[in-house]
Amino acid sequence: MSANRLEQYNGADISEDVLEEAVHVFNENYGVWGEDAAKTSRNLKPGDRVKLSKDRLRREYLPPSADCSFVRVLTDKRVVGHACACRWICNNKTVCWVTQLVVHRDYRKRGIAIVLLDGLRRDSDDIYGIMSSHPAACLAAARAFSTGLQSVQMEVILDYAKVVIEASPARYVRDATLRGSLFQPNDVTGAVSSVDTNFWVNHTEPLAALASVRGVSDWPLGDLLDGHEFLLILEAKQRMSLENAPHPA
Repeated sequence: MSANRLEQYNGADISEDVLEEAVHVFNENYGVWGEDAAKTSRNLKPGDRVKLSKDRLRREYLPPSADCSFVRVLTDKRVVGHACACRWICNNKTVCWVTQLVVHRDYRKRGIAIVLLDGLRRDSDDIYGIMSSHPAACLAAARAFSTGLQSVQMEVILDYAKVVIEASPARYVRDATLRGSLFQPNDVTGAVSSVDTNFWVNHTEPLAALASVRGVSDWPLGDLLDGHEFLLILEAKQRMSLENAPHPA
């Protein structure tokens, strides 16, 4: 079995070559536009692959005004996945927000997403967040940043969502609109913790994944609406320091 190698980069260390490879992985593996793609841009057509330029990746997902991180996993010298994050301070807490998570389709269900997200973690992080239309991304975040879906606290999402999103240096996060019964008690759409991002990607694969998750566990974030993404916010789990570690008898 081939070994995975994790590479980590921060800020100015994220080279153009690294971004070029990231764009290639994204453009070939992320997903396709849905039937209402024209609501995002009139130039988009249903079934076309969702694509991203190198400049847009740096500008919108690794904003220069933020403390940004980038990690990738290589298998046999091939890039098989990457994740981006940016950090900012909100109410005296450090927020680490996952702005992109992509795993090559041939390497999924191998735990690579969790490895990537764990590679983004810092001991100084207080809050983690992600917006994604794919349940697998939220599951990976819950496992990497906490102890799984059972650790998701809806009151944490409710307490932090508005202030954290409004303070984000990433425009697509800042422009998102909170949706679901967690934020609007009279909401009857089936959404619980979601954001309207006007991102009209095809939901066939995410909905199949959501059905699978619901078949084996409780899914706290509700239904996935067209043009929307799930919203997950977690408080950082504490890593035990050497000072506080139990001493051997």
